Amino acid sequence: MNKYNHLKTLSRDIRVLRGIHSLLDWDQETYMPSAGTEIRAEQFKVLAGVIHKAKTGPAFTKALGALVNLKNGHTLDKKLPGDKQAALREWYRDYRIAKALPKKFVQDWAELTSKAMHVWRQARQENNFEQFAPSLKKIVDMARKKAEYLGYDEHPYDALLDHYEEGATTKEISPLFKQLRTFITKVLKELARKKVDDSFLFGNFPEEKQIAFGHLILKTIDYDSTRGRLDLSAHPFSAATHPTDSRITTRILPSALMSNISAVLHEAGHGFYEMGLPIEEYGTPLGDALSLGMHESQSRWWETRIGLSTAFWSYFFPLLQKHFKGKFDHISLKQFCQAINKVEPSYIRVEADEVTYGLHVILRYELELALIEGKLNVKELPEAWNAKMQELLGITPPTLTEGCLQDIHWSMGAIGYFPTYTLGNLYCAHLFKTFENTHKEWKKRVGKGEFLFVKDWLRENIHRHGQCYTSKELLKRVTGNPFSAQAYIDYLNEKYLKGTS
Repeated sequence: MNKYNHLKTLSRDIRVLRGIHSLLDWDQETYMPSAGTEIRAEQFKVLAGVIHKAKTGPAFTKALGALVNLKNGHTLDKKLPGDKQAALREWYRDYRIAKALPKKFVQDWAELTSKAMHVWRQARQENNFEQFAPSLKKIVDMARKKAEYLGYDEHPYDALLDHYEEGATTKEISPLFKQLRTFITKVLKELARKKVDDSFLFGNFPEEKQIAFGHLILKTIDYDSTRGRLDLSAHPFSAATHPTDSRITTRILPSALMSNISAVLHEAGHGFYEMGLPIEEYGTPLGDALSLGMHESQSRWWETRIGLSTAFWSYFFPLLQKHFKGKFDHISLKQFCQAINKVEPSYIRVEADEVTYGLHVILRYELELALIEGKLNVKELPEAWNAKMQELLGITPPTLTEGCLQDIHWSMGAIGYFPTYTLGNLYCAHLFKTFENTHKEWKKRVGKGEFLFVKDWLRENIHRHGQCYTSKELLKRVTGNPFSAQAYIDYLNEKYLKGTS
């Protein structure tokens, strides 16, 4: 155990450094003055080098090598408990990845993406893709190089995807997305005849009132304000340095009420996951979130399964009516719930309904594959994006800001991230089925404003395990069933075609 504790101490120092990086990233997206872009990029570059050295240097290599065979990853001490052996498995995986990437590459990547995020914000604001294209080309070129450094069996995209969802491959994702695409297209055709009035969700909803209502939601669902905070950013996100410091942001559209509410619930789900990780394991893989797919299952859980339910709004709709006086006086709860669950092709992924959301992700996945394969040039992206939007959703964005410039991810270098959003929906549906069976009265309790039991179930079944299991293992452990897309398909079918959910 002394060897294990020594490794844990070294790893904790690295985790603290990663937390500092996360804090700098949060600041860059919220309060950093625009003139700070150059020095922030330099800070990221230096910090990335320090973290890389700590993760691959002689001290960490020796400590890990005392417990793991560095050639094959096999644990040397078979007497260690299963959770600690799992931690060693993940430590070795992280070490192998870090070792594969040269320090200079890591530093250059950190500097490039930090600057690119600033360029993207400006380009998005000015609807100018040509302004962002040179930065994106460098990122795509470096992403290809990164895939070569990391290595892969069948497709370079697999190396990038694996970074966000361990073990996921294009061989698995492509047929899965094809299945979803076929089903979603069928649902869309069925729902095209249904007309739902959601006009009352749009109008004049002052920023300060929206922020205040977001805080009210967070307080009610037991988001701990001593451990987290809510701020504004160009693109909603979550950043955590420790279970006691997990920050989220939202984006306010004064003319669209649900944009902020959905973002607050989505990011709170991420925050709950980070706050629910075991503090005593901070610095070890057992104190880190499992994967981006599992993380997204938590955010989509709160945004869609809870936040779009009639049960949730049975409690919050009267509060909304009081908060925005005169806006919803003649709207019933049923009308409101029908409106927020309206299915209609739209331009913006983060504001898409549950049904079409998957098509937005498939679009990005297919474009990323083409970029990495070299079949699509960056300069062709706007045209390719619009063509895919027509193909999948039957609409064309009127501006690039509402098209290929809408997401922050590519400027961050997060190529391979997007598929985890749909995996998150699938994981969420898989887990929610078991939650419903365990808490058959959940709708009644949520309708009364009770939410702690929901968070407790997630903490007990997901959060506290950290990276002890793989995603598929954890899903099987919680639900008793192997992972598949069927639970998600059944949910959409029941709710939107049969109208029984």
